[in-house]
Amino acid sequence: MRRAIFPGSFDPLTNGHLDIIKRSLPLFDEIIIAVLNNLEKKPMFSVAERCRMIEEILPEIENGECSLIVDSFQGLTADFARDKSATAIVRGIRAVSDYEYELRMALMNRRLEPQIETVFLMAAEEYSYVSSNLMKQVFTLGGRVEGLVPELVEAKMRDKSKL
Repeated sequence: MRRAIFPGSFDPLTNGHLDIIKRSLPLFDEIIIAVLNNLEKKPMFSVAERCRMIEEILPEIENGECSLIVDSFQGLTADFARDKSATAIVRGIRAVSDYEYELRMALMNRRLEPQIETVFLMAAEEYSYVSSNLMKQVFTLGGRVEGLVPELVEAKMRDKSKL
C-alpha cells in the first residue's frame, strides 16, 4: 500500500491545503491528513476542532481509489510517518522561501527515517500566497477570506470571533 501523510497545523484549513490533497490523490492509496499539535503556536482552533472540520469537508472531495483519514500528532513528523507505516510525506510549496525551509525539513526527515520520501507539490497559482497564518491575520483584521478557505471554515472562524 502506498500510504502518505500530509502534515500541517491546518489552523485553519485553506483551499490551498485542499488543492494539495486533491492533487495527491492519484499518487497514493491512502493519505493521512496529520494535524499537528504545535505547542509553540497560538491556535485559533483546538486540534479536535481542526480534525472535525477537516472530517466534515473531506467527503466533498472526489477521492476515487484513495482513502482519506484524519489523525493528529505531536512531536516529530518522521516518527509519526514511521508509526503509521507511511512511505511518503506530502508537502506543498508556495514560493522559493517555502522551498528552503521544506528542503531542510525533508533532509532531516530523511536522516531520521531514510525509507520515507518527501513529495513536494507546487501550490496552484491562485493559492500561491495563501497560508493559514495569513488567513487568520486577514480575518482578524476584518478582511475577506471568501474563496481562500472552505465555506465551513469561514463560518467557524466567524463563530469563533463572536466568542
